[in-house]
Amino acid sequence: MGVDIRQIGVDGLKQYSEISIEFTVESVLRVEEIDGGLGGLLLKDESLEEQYVKDYDMLAQEERPTRWPERFDVSNWAFFMAFDGERPVGGAVVAYRSPKMNMLEGRSDLAVLWDLRVHPDRRREGIGTGLFQHSAEWARRRNCTQFKIETQNTNAGACRFYARQGCHLGGIVRHAYPEPVAHETMLLWHLNL
Repeated sequence: MGVDIRQIGVDGLKQYSEISIEFTVESVLRVEEIDGGLGGLLLKDESLEEQYVKDYDMLAQEERPTRWPERFDVSNWAFFMAFDGERPVGGAVVAYRSPKMNMLEGRSDLAVLWDLRVHPDRRREGIGTGLFQHSAEWARRRNCTQFKIETQNTNAGACRFYARQGCHLGGIVRHAYPEPVAHETMLLWHLNL
């Protein structure tokens, strides 16, 4: 990997946000009901004829990393950045003990991987794996028993990545998002720590 992972403070979120999170949507994990849902759900990987670029940071101003401290109590969160020398090439954020964050379900033994990003020209080099493992270990040291991650069916690459990290799909929430991403399905991944 050849990078150094460092914990940063909230004051580093501006530099953190400069690491692009955009990716090309080449396929989606289409949710199919079996027997009206009574027989379960099937995720079917479908290639798209027309690919497009998605950038979470550009969807809404309040979703940008620099705005997180305004929206949540981040005093217990961990912010990590991966550096190649002094160049930031990746980052991860772990949400923990943040009362108003619904994803934490009010649990003190749950941590959420709130964000994971690797610069587009440094992907598939193990940086994401290093950040994921570093973040999970941080949660373990705080006696968390579970790590939770949200992604969407339009980010099939991330879903495959989380499965390779040992995560299991714990929830599928259709119709979870408003426009302009109402067509997307929320996928919740869990890792027992």
